[in-house]
Amino acid sequence: MSKLEGVLHFGLLVVAAGMLCLPRLSAQSPALPPASVQPKVTTACTECHDASIIVQQRLSKGAWTKEVDKMVKWGAVVDAADRDAFIAYLSTNFPPDKPVEPMPRLSSAKP
Repeated sequence: MSKLEGVLHFGLLVVAAGMLCLPRLSAQSPALPPASVQPKVTTACTECHDASIIVQQRLSKGAWTKEVDKMVKWGAVVDAADRDAFIAYLSTNFPPDKPVEPMPRLSSAKP
């Protein structure tokens, strides 16, 4: 490796290391409402997406049923014995008539 290549390689390592230290710009995932099935819902759903996707939904029981079944087909790990509890939890906490709570906007720290 030439001296120039070594310097460029070192520079790339410094930049990569610096990027690991940058603060995350994403907001923290919101907590789902408490319930006995909530930990299972959180685990199953947030394996693939942030909880804010759930919190912003307002669906009927039938629509939540389709959504849960679709997610299971896509790979969500939901025990068959828990399916109805997931649907009841989601349709109770995120029904069509419940107002959507405002989500915090992301902002970057500017000097």
